[in-house]
Formats: sequence, C-alpha cells, structure tokens
Amino acid sequence: MSAASDHRNVPAVSTPKRTRELMERYGISAKKSLGQNFLIDQNILQKIVDAAELAPDSGVLEIGPGLGALTEKLAQAAGTVVAVEIDHRLFPALRDVLAPFDNVRLVHGNILEMDLPALFQEHFRGVRDVRVAANLPYYITTPILMKLLESALPLACIVVMVQKEVAERMSAAPGGKDYGSLSIAVQYYCETDVVAHVPKTVFIPAPGVDSAVIRLRMRRKPAVEVRDVRFFFDVVQASFAQRRKTIHNNLLARFFAKSPEWKPRVAELLQECGIDPGRRGETLTMAEFAALSDRLLDLVKAEKR
Repeated sequence: MSAASDHRNVPAVSTPKRTRELMERYGISAKKSLGQNFLIDQNILQKIVDAAELAPDSGVLEIGPGLGALTEKLAQAAGTVVAVEIDHRLFPALRDVLAPFDNVRLVHGNILEMDLPALFQEHFRGVRDVRVAANLPYYITTPILMKLLESALPLACIVVMVQKEVAERMSAAPGGKDYGSLSIAVQYYCETDVVAHVPKTVFIPAPGVDSAVIRLRMRRKPAVEVRDVRFFFDVVQASFAQRRKTIHNNLLARFFAKSPEWKPRVAELLQECGIDPGRRGETLTMAEFAALSDRLLDLVKAEKR
C-alpha cells in the first residue's frame, strides 16, 4: 500500500477526541520526564509540513513522533518517513495509527545516542532530498539540534517545534538580549525563519510555555570561514560566559586565567580586529567572532608554550 493509497478515510490523530481515545485504548499517559506534549491542532501540523516543502520523493526524519499526529501528515506528503521514538510504550499506538502507510519506518532509540550517518545510510540510501520535521522535547532541544547540525548530514532543512524563547534565541541578531552562543551556533550552519507561533493550549497536556515552529535552511557552506571551527566556538562560548562582562575580561578568564601578563596583548589584539575591548559579546557579529578567533588562536598557542 503506498503513501497516497489509503489514508483518505483514516480519522486524523490530531484532534483532542482521537488523541484521548488512543491514550485511553493503549493506557498511555504523557511522561513529563520525556517532555511529552501531544499536539492536537491540525493547522499547526500542516504549517510544519508546508514549511518542510516536501516532494513525493523526499525523505523525512522525525524525532519523537509521539502518537503519530505529525507522522501521518508527513507520510501523506513524502516518499520515506523515518520516525525515531525513545518511548517503547507508544509503539502499539504508532503501529495502529500508521498502519495505512507503507512508507513509514519506526525506529526505537535515543536520537542523542545514535550514529546518525549510519541511520541515514540504512534508511535514506538513494534518497537525494532529506529533511527533518519534528515536535522536539523541549528539555533536550539544543543537544538534538546541535547533533543534527554537527553530524554533516545531507539535509536540506530542519523544521521543528521548539519553545518560543529558544526559537527567538536561535534567530536573534547581534545587539539584543536573545543573541548568544546558540544564535551563532545555529546561524553558522543555517538560515533561520520563524514560521509560526503556537499557544500552549493546542497540546495534551498543555506545556508551561508557548512554542514556535522554526525552519532552519542548511547553508551550502558555513556563514563564515575560520581556521579552527572548534576554537571558533570556544571563543564564542567564552564571550558569553558572563554576559555582563566585557569581551576582554571574558577572554582573559577563559584563555589566560593563569597568565595575567597577557592582558595588554589581548586588548591590543581586539583593537587590531576593530573590536573595542570594552564591548560585550552580544554586540559582536559572527564575522567579528570569526576574525577574532583566527587572530586569537596563535596567541593562545603561544601562551601554552
């Protein structure tokens, strides 16, 4: 049976009534420890699917399918759907909901512990266009996203539901309170676009925060070129370690804590990069961080000698 052949008469999971019926039938209660909140708004689900811009031959990785509300919509739009779920209790309900579709593969496991290139090799071999679409558990949103971004996967885009505050941080520009190391980490790999704001009332159970759907379009190459990517992110992290401190003091604390004699040279280096040592990390652009990390790398190596 194909993805398009027999879904028209299947009642959607994404209604309060069907969600509660499934939970009751299979004895499921949402696990707070896993950040489970089941989405019950078809309009929001459709916005996620639309934002993913799927084609009939697209592949989709879904993380945390829950009861399959998003999964069934993805199965109707894409050629291959791989849904990774950590909670074994949900599999009987998922198999029930997804029975009409032969293009969905359920995988039991913790996405953070998986070899993602191997997962792609096994399930998306021959699929040229692969995307991620998911309603992510809020307590591990950042680790999941960073694993996806750092694994060098052949992804076109990532469309995820996240906590509204996290979406704002991911898409923030320099100079504001939301701009930080997460903004730079995400924007280094992606172009960001907040697709929709989602109230807490469209989930069972309702979370304590509002949400947002954000689309991350993968860049063909990173936003900036740097000599050492790991060191670049070390510099970024250090610059936001204490937001009220100047970038000069944050860099000293991170890289030269045992060598106070380097303090004047670090100030000089910042000025050579066109950066006032009295500025705070939140005011620097990614290009400024790139230039700074490239120059600082030699200084840190010299200090360690």
